[in-house]
Amino acid sequence: MRGGALEVLLVRAEGLKRVHLLGSSGHYVIIQCGNQTVKSKITTEIDERVWWNEKFRFLLPQLEFEEMPKLIAKTMKQTKFSEDYSIGETIIHLSEILLEGCEKGFIEIKPAAYNIVLEDGTYQGEMKLGIRYIPNVELKEQRNICTRNFCQQKKQSICRDLLSIALKRIPWSKLFFFQKYSAYEESKKSE
Repeated sequence: MRGGALEVLLVRAEGLKRVHLLGSSGHYVIIQCGNQTVKSKITTEIDERVWWNEKFRFLLPQLEFEEMPKLIAKTMKQTKFSEDYSIGETIIHLSEILLEGCEKGFIEIKPAAYNIVLEDGTYQGEMKLGIRYIPNVELKEQRNICTRNFCQQKKQSICRDLLSIALKRIPWSKLFFFQKYSAYEESKKSE
């Protein structure tokens, strides 16, 4: 089957909404294109900018062009002691890009800054993304290789995290040997 390849270069984000939470650790981006979803690596903020420099490739059959008019990049904040939360999202409408790419045989949009829209509809911060579309690519049946299904990952609870830390610090060997030692002392006293 023939289709097109959409490559997205996730460069950086800056001016992100600042929420100082105890135990905050990093940022990542969830990029959704049609029914495919990928997750970027987790990085920390350096000089008020978050750098990823990652490239993702989405293979699109010709049939999905009408169903998929936009690319959604949701910026997430990872926290250590609670669930990750959304900072905002960037939406890029792809219909004109795909049409022009089909007409010219190739289109590349150099990395440009796109606004990050918060949940209340206001803008704060920007994300720098580059886009390349190559039409008439032979699609293989192994299309799901390029996607990472992060939704099936189970989130650990805070109790599990605390127990894993606490259990590593308990001297289990001393606890078991203490039982053997106390039983040995009792047998000695009874003699």
